[in-house]
Amino acid sequence: MSDRERIVALDKARVWHPYTPMEAYRAEVDPIVVASASGARFVDVDGTSYLDGNASWWVSTLGHNHPRLVAALKAQADRLCHVSLAGVTHAGAAELAEDLCRVAPSGLEHVFFSDDGSTAVEVAMKLCLQYWAQNGRPARRRFVALDGAFHGETLGVTALGGVEVFRRPFAGVLLECVHVPSPGDGSAYERAFLALERVVREGADEIAAVVLEPLVQGAAGMRIYDPAYLRAARRLCDAHDVFLVLDEVFTGYGRTGAMWAADHAGVSPDLLCTAKGFSGGMLPMAATLATPRIFDGFLGDPERAFYYGHSFCGNPLGAAVAREVLRVFEEEKVVAGTAPRARRIAAALGALAELPGVARVRHLGMIGALDLALEGADGYLARAGWRVYEEARRRGAYLRPLGNVVYVAPPLVIPEPDLEALLAILAESVTAVVREAGLA
Repeated sequence: MSDRERIVALDKARVWHPYTPMEAYRAEVDPIVVASASGARFVDVDGTSYLDGNASWWVSTLGHNHPRLVAALKAQADRLCHVSLAGVTHAGAAELAEDLCRVAPSGLEHVFFSDDGSTAVEVAMKLCLQYWAQNGRPARRRFVALDGAFHGETLGVTALGGVEVFRRPFAGVLLECVHVPSPGDGSAYERAFLALERVVREGADEIAAVVLEPLVQGAAGMRIYDPAYLRAARRLCDAHDVFLVLDEVFTGYGRTGAMWAADHAGVSPDLLCTAKGFSGGMLPMAATLATPRIFDGFLGDPERAFYYGHSFCGNPLGAAVAREVLRVFEEEKVVAGTAPRARRIAAALGALAELPGVARVRHLGMIGALDLALEGADGYLARAGWRVYEEARRRGAYLRPLGNVVYVAPPLVIPEPDLEALLAILAESVTAVVREAGLA
């Protein structure tokens, strides 16, 4: 038995994979077995190299094993690997919080650390609920989110989710959330905002917060919408004194062509959630940023404190890497460097729009996506995108789809030759699937 066969056998016997129908996986899937990674590529134990078309679930924004991040991790490991933040602090957590507030949208001045995107949003939800409960508006217990929303995996944030297949098994035990139409559904902006306005106006006394993925709803199929919606949502929340929470877990750290998606709209939220690119894909690390108003709402009697936390809050290793990520962004002008790459992605998607079987294309910053119209079903469980995945894998790229949505969201610093190769594989793979369907 080869080393690869041994690993796959152990994996299929013991590992329960995320977002994976395990019966089909164990019977049919020959997984990529990653042995190493560098830049925009990872390598199977059999030596096959793959271009990472989604930055490994959107986290490796600076590519795999960025040498400066690896060096920061090694240096920190020699000094301090972990200490709690319970009555203790350390330079990494304090200095990272300062760095984050410096680059964040204006008005965000306090940082609560956690482990991943789900917990960053969970923190925001709990802050909203407790704030209103102890500051004169205890009836504010409902949330508002978009159809197709995705904000994470923990039970609290599952309430915000608008992807039905993720939400359905837990529907009977979730917090109350009103879902409003997505502004990313074609030309639905006006209808979507009017729906949001009506819900907030009529229910403001019971609404704790409006929670949005700014400009791009990732798991919903890369639905992209106009910054005008964010500006209107900010004005609406201000008018009714409702908190606006922006989930920048995917969109933050340069993915949309600005440091924060909120920057495109020129707005600041009451709470901002960040993870994924926050630590450059090196370690589980997240943060929730808050305004002074929210922070001050927990001062006074000890019973008003935020009794919540994680063992690895502000972990020194993660903090060291996250600080180095910010230094790399600043010194290597990472966000500015996305502009020419984004133009290439836009051009490639524009060309694919001409193919029969491609229903719609869209792009923003380092994101490009297309909808396949090859079968009756759509949504997350549709299979057409997986045919593109197989074609791309044979050609040396990893393009994990979202049902019938095929997209690229590579590392922000992907070298130009690798980007050209990735986009060529995308085009070849989509064309092959369209031809197989008899449409070209």
